[in-house]
Amino acid sequence: MKEPLQFLSVVIPAYNASGTIDNCLAALKNQRYPKELFEVIVVDDGSTDSTAEVVRGFENVRLIQQDNKGPAAARNEGAKHAKGDIILFTDSDCVQEKNWTEEMLRPFENDPEIVGVKGAYKSKQKELAARFVQVEYEDKYDLLKKHRYIDFIDTYSAGFKKKVFLEYNGYDTSFPVACAEDVELSFRMFAKGLKMVFNPKVIVYHKHPTSFKEYFRKKYKFAYWRMLAVKKNPGKFAKDSHTPQIMKLQVLFLPALTFSLLLPIFMNKALWLSLVVVMAFFLSTVPFTLKAFKKDKVVGLLSPFILLGRSTYQFFGVLNGTIRTFLPKK
Repeated sequence: MKEPLQFLSVVIPAYNASGTIDNCLAALKNQRYPKELFEVIVVDDGSTDSTAEVVRGFENVRLIQQDNKGPAAARNEGAKHAKGDIILFTDSDCVQEKNWTEEMLRPFENDPEIVGVKGAYKSKQKELAARFVQVEYEDKYDLLKKHRYIDFIDTYSAGFKKKVFLEYNGYDTSFPVACAEDVELSFRMFAKGLKMVFNPKVIVYHKHPTSFKEYFRKKYKFAYWRMLAVKKNPGKFAKDSHTPQIMKLQVLFLPALTFSLLLPIFMNKALWLSLVVVMAFFLSTVPFTLKAFKKDKVVGLLSPFILLGRSTYQFFGVLNGTIRTFLPKK
């Protein structure tokens, strides 16, 4: 006998989201899942625009308003008010496919030991930077598919059993921005043996960075805050189910090149080492480049140089994040 459908709570943090949240709420309104079996909660995190007014224009959407405390605190507040046994998180700039709620729930129905589910991004954008970002995500999804259980659930499409989420005190509010608080919670749960899975059929559409300037800034920010997540979960410093190992090696390119260029000061005829470092970096980009080329020829051709920029910004993010997180404060 098939299990009865569960009541779900969808929680959306919103900060100055008046330009995007209407599309998000409209997509949730059109879900195939029975309307009487899920609720939508928007937590307005101290917006200074018309976010609250836009949300009030939608029927059957609960609006909670708070002073600006950051997205982690906003999600936690929404979870406290949730009536469902399963909480689904998404972001105010995401648009969900019609089967999003169904597919998010499916792993929980298939295995009672599952406590968390992660979905996937898609994009309809045409900008070169956005196309690269989508290929980058798909490369990570290929890695996630190899794991029966995962240790990383992004907030743009995240599902948790409410009881477990609250037992673990939700997202860590010491992360003031929407960056790495989802990593930290996932790492913390995984360390305790909790089972989380990736469902690639769960799709939300998202607007990726439209310029490489914006993209590189985001990579810097992600790397910066990742160091706090790693400090709180040191067992995940070496490896996780979401980050390609080659990416971590590529982050070392800039310091390795700098070292190889300075070495001739102390050793004669050592400039050849710089050439080796450069060649090693570009060889490391070949697998991603070939994969990208099959999906988007222009993105594939430019990938080695974009990856070079990415590794540079990530290095400075890691460096500054390490200084902020690990070194003693005066």
